[in-house]
Amino acid sequence: MHAVESHIKRSLAGIYSLAEIRSFTKIIFTEVFHLKMLDIYMGKDIKLSANQLKELEEILARLQKHEPIQYVLGFTEFYGLHFHVTPSVLIPRPETEELVSLIIQENLGCSSRILDIGSGSGCIAISLSHYLPLAEVHSWDVSSEALQIAMKNNARLETSVLFQQINVLEYQPKDEKFDVIVSNPPYVTVSEKEEMEANVLEWEPHLALFVPDEDPLLFYRRIAEKGLQMLTDDGKLYFEINQAFGKETTHLLESIGYREVNIIKDLSGKDRIVKAIR
Repeated sequence: MHAVESHIKRSLAGIYSLAEIRSFTKIIFTEVFHLKMLDIYMGKDIKLSANQLKELEEILARLQKHEPIQYVLGFTEFYGLHFHVTPSVLIPRPETEELVSLIIQENLGCSSRILDIGSGSGCIAISLSHYLPLAEVHSWDVSSEALQIAMKNNARLETSVLFQQINVLEYQPKDEKFDVIVSNPPYVTVSEKEEMEANVLEWEPHLALFVPDEDPLLFYRRIAEKGLQMLTDDGKLYFEINQAFGKETTHLLESIGYREVNIIKDLSGKDRIVKAIR
């Protein structure tokens, strides 16, 4: 094993699993130092400059504090696109890629007006704008810090999402109409905190994660109610949901007048997406 690879393993041993350390090593070699994994696998010597060694130590120090690798690097991949991320926004999850994939598949070639509620890094809205070029995509977030990140990603990826700072819990719809509304709102209950990993609980924004135990469907209810006013006839509503509340979310949407309400499982077989028609 190379000396640098051994040093990474020793520095992170006891904090992360061997599989995680291998993953971090690959990311550090390829994404930070732009080395070729084939050269590494073939036994080519790894020689880092003094500046690179200093950068490596800084990365390892941050990883030792459980800081997510995506924040350490300042970026992550989502649905084939490269997104800048900081602790002001959630790190996009694979389950959210499944949500985006479904919307793209069901709206290809449509010149739809789409609203994404809860911009975060902009991963949902920007991906939809990129892969549905005929669509007009809007995105709202309550956090000015998140919107700064999202708009930076929007500019760098050359998409045309229209971002606004709006608190959906307080917003009163006017005369705007959308063909699609999508949201991945806060859905982790406060009581679930103790089950969470340190790299999530200590680093990712709680504003975008948690919802009160006594009202776990708060955001779904408010968005769905406003959706009745903002969606066009036969407009589509898509939610990413807490797997524990699939049936409750379905009953909520049906009770306020949505039809064709369906739960869609993610690749792990968990209730993850709810789709409904106005």
